Formats: sequence, structure tokens, C-alpha cells
Amino acid sequence: MTPAPALIDATDLGFEVGAGSSRVNILRGVSLRIAEGEAVGIVGPSGSGKTSLLMLLAGLERATAGRLAVAGRDLADMDEDSLARFRREEVGIVFQAFHLVPTMTAVENVAIPLEFAGDEHAFTRAEAALKAVGLGHRLGHYPGQLSGGEQQRVAVARAFVALPKVILADEPTGNLDRKTGEAVMDLLFDLRAKYGTTLILITHDPALAARCERQIRIEDGRIASDSAAVRLAAE
Repeated sequence: MTPAPALIDATDLGFEVGAGSSRVNILRGVSLRIAEGEAVGIVGPSGSGKTSLLMLLAGLERATAGRLAVAGRDLADMDEDSLARFRREEVGIVFQAFHLVPTMTAVENVAIPLEFAGDEHAFTRAEAALKAVGLGHRLGHYPGQLSGGEQQRVAVARAFVALPKVILADEPTGNLDRKTGEAVMDLLFDLRAKYGTTLILITHDPALAARCERQIRIEDGRIASDSAAVRLAAE
């Protein structure tokens, strides 16, 4: 059986911050391949490097060692403008803290990536995306007028509206109560299944990671375990 092509291909990734005696190694030789359409839960203790890995995958930080290709693009070869286009075209991000623009309505927030791409149907598509997450009645509301769960639904709609190849979700339920968080995760997994999108889920919750078909554990900047490797060894 031919393996699925890798959407994410990382080899010996390193990420350091600081200089001299204050230099800190956050990621140390991380290598992984994630196929198109996979759902991967990444777990590990605080400070292990989970969020730093996500920032590298999104092109929001640059690796200090190794090679990283996402959707066939070598991120090391891109300037800042190219990385911005890459994020707009290939990546949707859902943060723990929502990151909505407070002075913009729900529909304006969702339309942002489409407007940057020059899509003349940006607001029509944004409205449809909000209806898909159950917020058709909140189009003109500002973030401050929405509950935490509603704000995260807006963020999910914004992440999916441009139909990216990969969704990066960093502790998406971290600011929500359990019931609301479960509803948001149900929505995230439903949309992922609908569009066949690759999902990378950063979470401290093993039960949440277990909803993904593959789980990777990071400790001290290294991959400590990968259920894909365990599965292959058993076959």
C-alpha cells in the first residue's frame, strides 16, 4: 500500500531563543511526517515545546535548525510576504484566546482572510461560514457582545472559511467551560470531517487528543512517543 503524501514534513527541527548564556533550546531534533487528512493530537507538559512547534508549522516563527515543508512549500525559503500568503492560502489557526478584532463584527472577523486574498465574495462566504457554526443570528455582533463559546465559534469559522489544507488548533477549549468546550470540539471535528482537512490539535487533555487518530507526545523539546510509530511496529 502506497503511503499518503506528507502534507507536513519536518526533519531534525530545532528552535532556539535568546543568545549567549541565556540561549534556550525549545525544540531539539523534531522529525515527523503528517499525511493529508490526518487528525493529530499533540500532548505534553507545559513548556515542552508544543506551542512552539505549532508556531513553526504556521510560519509564525522560523526554525533555527532542520527542514520544514508544509503543503509542498519549504518554509525556510520564504520571505515574510510569502509566509503571509502561505498562511492565508494553506493554514487556518484557532487560538486559545480567540484573537478576534474587537472593533469588527463577527462577519467582518471571519471575512478577514478572504479580503486579504482579494475575494470579492468575502462577506457572502463569511456569512455562510457563520451560519455553518450556528451563528447566523450573530453576524453583526462584536466580540464583546458574544459569549466565550460564541467567540471561539467565530474563530473556528474564520479558520475554515478559506478552506485551508491544515487547521492548527492550540488549546482551543482552554478558556471555555467543559460543556462549551465539548460543543466547540464537536464542531471542529465535524468541519474537519466535512472538508477532509488535516488537523493538528495541541492540548493538555489526553481525552481530547484521543479523539484524533494519531497522538504525539512531546517532552523537553523532543518527540517522546508517536502512536503512528507504535501502530506500524505492531503491523
